[in-house]
Amino acid sequence: MMKDRRVILIILDSVGIGALPDAHLYNDDGAHTLGHIFEQYPQIHIPHLLSLGLGNIDGQNNIPKVDNPKAHFGKLMEASAGKDTTTGHWEIAGTILQKPFPVFENGFPEDFIQAFEKAIGSEVIGNYAASGTTIIQELGDEHVRTGKPIVYTSADSVFQIAMHESIIPIERQYEICTIARKMLKDDLEVGRVIARPFTGNSGSYTRTSNRKDFAILPPNNLLTSLADHGYAVHGVGKIYDIFAGHGITSYTKSSDNEMGMQKTLDAMDTIDRGLIFTNLVDFDMLYGHRRDVVGYAKCLEAFDKWIPSVIQKMHINDILIITADHGNDPTHSGTDHTREYIPILIYHKPEGNGLNIGERKTFADIAKSISNYFGVPLDTKGTVFELPIFNMA
Repeated sequence: MMKDRRVILIILDSVGIGALPDAHLYNDDGAHTLGHIFEQYPQIHIPHLLSLGLGNIDGQNNIPKVDNPKAHFGKLMEASAGKDTTTGHWEIAGTILQKPFPVFENGFPEDFIQAFEKAIGSEVIGNYAASGTTIIQELGDEHVRTGKPIVYTSADSVFQIAMHESIIPIERQYEICTIARKMLKDDLEVGRVIARPFTGNSGSYTRTSNRKDFAILPPNNLLTSLADHGYAVHGVGKIYDIFAGHGITSYTKSSDNEMGMQKTLDAMDTIDRGLIFTNLVDFDMLYGHRRDVVGYAKCLEAFDKWIPSVIQKMHINDILIITADHGNDPTHSGTDHTREYIPILIYHKPEGNGLNIGERKTFADIAKSISNYFGVPLDTKGTVFELPIFNMA
């Protein structure tokens, strides 16, 4: 065991860096989350990401380059079919999916809804694609009056249920979601069932922090291999939910990016070997889906300010990897994710002399490289980055 080795893996949820060659199959021609943000908000100030080499990644016209990047840099293609959170994270951990999780932008089949209503002993309302904050304003009053759960979905592979905490207790909300998870099989097997509790009164309903995701159990992957070989695998944010806890040895939830980064720093103080795996969802949830360019840019600026604190806490045998899981171009049509390359920045001490690792064929190269660094086996189609740091015995 490489006892003193750590990897801090931070996922900037939805921060894509250009349309994939097959983006047209997903109606995502021309998508470029980062490039279009720089184009429409040129005053964006992210000096630390730029110093690591973000603008040096191949094919970037709008993002400034630096002469001597402090980190290695490149971009990765998604080999899996799909463009959702679960698919992206699973591939980063080494699992490539040949078939995308199903989406139901026109709602779930009526026969399933009827069977679900019978199983939970209540009718439901909704059953259409909507913004979670919008649908509780639209249907919240009816839900409070009737007690009927609000079912909705999105362009992602999700079955979401919104319920008021004073109408349906949290534990019962989770029971209802567990029933849905068990029933959504075969062609209906969505990536996640999500409890979306809310509170408040008519006209001012707000979602609470009691969200809970019910994901499919993933195959064995980087996380399970690390855990099986005695390493810590600490998840921050949505990581525990995305992997249904599989291979996670400890975790902390977070309500926003600021808390997620603070929890990451806290984990660096207590975990001396293993993987600290963080998801920062605000980019996607608050700004990508809502097509808010300025908000997205300012969210990137806020994250950028945390980078020196992470680097300051790093040991000589630590590796920091900053990447993403898909795109969500806030200038693109619709409200869906976009099928894009993801950027990757790989930092370690001593800094400097950043190398261009080019264009990689799968996100799974991240998993294979990390497994090689820790000296644990991993069955994946990914290949190890051609960098000395990942090939240290």
